[in-house]
Amino acid sequence: MNENSTDQTDLEKSHDLKRLAATVYLCQVLSFAFAGLPLLVGAVINFMRRDDVRGTWLESHFDWQIKTVWIALAGMALAGLTFELGIGLFILIATLLLMIYRIVIGWMALNSDRPVKEPSI
Repeated sequence: MNENSTDQTDLEKSHDLKRLAATVYLCQVLSFAFAGLPLLVGAVINFMRRDDVRGTWLESHFDWQIKTVWIALAGMALAGLTFELGIGLFILIATLLLMIYRIVIGWMALNSDRPVKEPSI
């Protein structure tokens, strides 16, 4: 195999993995309309293909997407547990806004072919 075909194969693999990351962002968006099921489908994709992106700029996207799922699940659980106390709705709204923020930031970085950078607080 010559060097050009190896470069082409690497480029195709990178393109396929980028498309996969975009699919997971789409799953996260669709979770707003379909009660969270696509969110879990996206998480399964992330966990199954995580080793494929290790060491690449796409690894940050997979980590970002997985963290988004954990934040969403924790926020939804906390909202459900505190709904009767009158603060659950506020927690739910905050969780949804945080999810939207993370999806938009991630998708913009992906479309710019760059890793997601965690904000420094």
